[in-house]
Formats: sequence, C-alpha cells, structure tokens
Amino acid sequence: MLASLSLDLDNQWSYMKTHGDPGWEALPSYLDIVVPRVLEMLRKRNLSITWFVVGQDAALEKNHSALKMIADAGHEVANHSFHHEPWLHLYSEEQIQEEFQKTERAIESATGLRPTGFRGPGFSLSQTVLKVLKDRGYNYDCSTFPTFLGPLARWYYFAKSKGLSVEEKQKRKQLFGKFKEGFRPLRPYDWKLPGGSLVEIPVTTMPIFKVPIHLSYVLYLAGYSRFLAKSYFKWALRLCQLNRVEPSILLHPLDFMGVEDKIGLEFFPAMKNSYQQKCELADWMFGELQRRFQVVSMREHARQAQIRLGIVPKPVVLT
Repeated sequence: MLASLSLDLDNQWSYMKTHGDPGWEALPSYLDIVVPRVLEMLRKRNLSITWFVVGQDAALEKNHSALKMIADAGHEVANHSFHHEPWLHLYSEEQIQEEFQKTERAIESATGLRPTGFRGPGFSLSQTVLKVLKDRGYNYDCSTFPTFLGPLARWYYFAKSKGLSVEEKQKRKQLFGKFKEGFRPLRPYDWKLPGGSLVEIPVTTMPIFKVPIHLSYVLYLAGYSRFLAKSYFKWALRLCQLNRVEPSILLHPLDFMGVEDKIGLEFFPAMKNSYQQKCELADWMFGELQRRFQVVSMREHARQAQIRLGIVPKPVVLT
C-alpha cells in the first residue's frame, strides 16, 4: 500500500496574515532555516515528498535559493496559491485564474518546475477552484480535510486571534471547514467536472473517528505524553491498513521549528518545545510510515489513483 507525504510551505508572514497579526506586510521569512533542516531529514531516509509553495514567496528573490534546493533534491513542487488567503473560495473565476497564473509563473521561475497539484490555504475549496484546476490542466487536488473538528478548530483559532475586524472575521468564517466535512471519503476519488475528472487526494484523518493525524496534532499530544502521541499515530496507521486507506500525511514548517528559533507564532501547537524534540518525533513518524507503507510524493500517489479511477491526465496549459 502507498502513503504520501506533503509539506505546506506556509511562511512566517502567511501565518501572521491568517492570524490577523501586524507586520506581515513586510513578508518575514524563515525558509532559509526550515528548508535545509527538513531536506536533510528527508535525505537521510531517502524520502521524496511534495512541497506546496506559496506564489508570493516564489516571487521574491530572497527565497529562490531555498526553493531551488527543494527542486535540486528531486522533490515535487506544487501550488499553494499566491496570496495564501484561506478565503480563496470567495474569489471569482477571474481572480482564481489570475492567482494560479501568477503562482505557476513564480514557482517555475524560482525552481524550474511547473506545478500540477494544488492544495488550498486553510483547505479552502470551491467548485470554481476545481473548474479552474481542470481548465489549467492540473492532475490532482488535495484540499479536502475529512474531519468533524473543523468548527472546534475555528473556535480555538478565533479565541487566540485578537483584534480581527468584522470584515476579517467574515472572511475567515469557514476556516478549517464545516462539520459536514467529516462525511467526506478518506480514499482518493474523482471530481466530476464539465471538462472531465480531477482526482482528489484527501488529507488523511483517522479512519472511523475522523480525527486529525498529521504531524502538528501528534506534536500537540506529545506535549502531554510522547507515549500517548506515538500510540495515537501507530493506531491511526493500523486503522488505515485495516480499512485499506492509503494515508496522505500533512506536514508544516513549524513542525520542524522550536522555541530557540525565536520566530514568535506561539499560538501554533508545540511552539514552546525545542526543534530537536520535534524533529526527533517527526523522524520517528517517517520511520513508522516507511515500515508499513511505500512512501511516495503526492504526484505519484495521484498517478496511481488516476489509474485505478480511470482518469486520463490532461496536459498542463501554458498561459
């Protein structure tokens, strides 16, 4: 059975912007710290994963060195939108087309690679986004997050976010999804669209219970008990095996950064821990995945899902 790993390369400014913190307009970055750190961990385990890159970061010369390292190491680079706004579902079709076009050009300029996969910021998705993805020749989407805990996560987010205006709260009212997201499938499936089909690779949650199992949540549990955190993840993988679910595990940059990096963002889970402790747990998780599954990139996961679903990929449209 397959498993896939992907990292949403949300930069420091994108977390600040979503959280409503001042100073994000200066676009502060920690990519030069986190990218080499994660690449070295992956190299030691001979893992090739997918990095979802924000177009605004790819457009800045100061980030090109870090992003080129990802491509040079043989990893897939995919689209995570240009402005990293979790209210992407509110955009018009024309705005989404522009958003994708700018992101594709910036990523290709920085890395030499053209993205063929997409994940919406904050799991933001709409039928219009799917239509544009299909029109532009994307091979897969992975913006769905099948959990019932979206409203609870949103409540926690608003509780930690101070000073948001009424307009800003309105934009964020669907952040992390609705309760009904928990009824979505865990296995890959195809979106039936006017131009054909597009494969969806959901972010995996624990089968049956639909609670999150990606690294940020495991690190949060480890703050109370590392034994509990490891048992939780191992049980989740065992349930995936029993239910024939191929896990797609999500990573974030802050999973590999800690208190000594002094970047703030204390609202993010486990940011009071050291990065060494977090990286040790991440490496253990990688090992558990490799022991039970064949770990591949999102592109390869989607390719094999396309074969099973009978989807014929459409060439990427250069515009």
